[in-house]
Amino acid sequence: MSGPRATETIWHDVECGGYDADLPLWAELAGDAAGPVLDLGCGTGRVALHLARRGHDVTGLDRDPELVAAFERRAAGLPARAVEGDARDFRLGAEFALALAPMQLVQLFDSRAERLALLTCVASHLRPGGLAALAIVEEVPAGVGDPEEVVPDAREVDGWLYASLPVETAVDPDRILVRRLRRTVSPDGELSEEPNRVCLRVLGAEELEREAEAAGLRPLARREVGPTEVHVGSTVVLLRREA
Repeated sequence: MSGPRATETIWHDVECGGYDADLPLWAELAGDAAGPVLDLGCGTGRVALHLARRGHDVTGLDRDPELVAAFERRAAGLPARAVEGDARDFRLGAEFALALAPMQLVQLFDSRAERLALLTCVASHLRPGGLAALAIVEEVPAGVGDPEEVVPDAREVDGWLYASLPVETAVDPDRILVRRLRRTVSPDGELSEEPNRVCLRVLGAEELEREAEAAGLRPLARREVGPTEVHVGSTVVLLRREA
């Protein structure tokens, strides 16, 4: 039986779409900023559309055209739009009161030079006094829990089941490697599997703040997003563009 292709949009929704522990913080910061918001690595709009539904004007940026197209479809009627682009090199011709980088986006970049490029782009798109908020994970337990107790992220689409099961987290001095097993089950019960991995750069808040200062951003007091039963917590580094 044919079914929906396991697109990046589906897997993004499966693995990221259900996470909501950080949404109250982004909504709080957007409310305080009282101006347009930039969502870096917006994906299909998990954060941006949450804010847009609350009346905030939001621009999302993502380098995956498929995710940008999905965002645009879902943003119909909302004060939100998505732009295809790389967070390390973008020019939007606009200034924002708040720029967000949720879900450890900054840790996907391997070097200080790449992070500095991102921070410089962010600084150039913030209005004077504007705020940047970047989520990082500083401590991740290695290994994996009891396989019988690990709950996969899952979603049903047109009778097809898509599930992503955490398999292992490997931590070394420089990298955090998260391995997952993606499973697709057809309406007839046919199972297919494929491995997936995400590599994050080990990065502390102090290191990121030093890099931000080099880009002209002043560190403020950090915020925390607490862990959930299935997700680690994160540190949110807050940075201000001076007038």
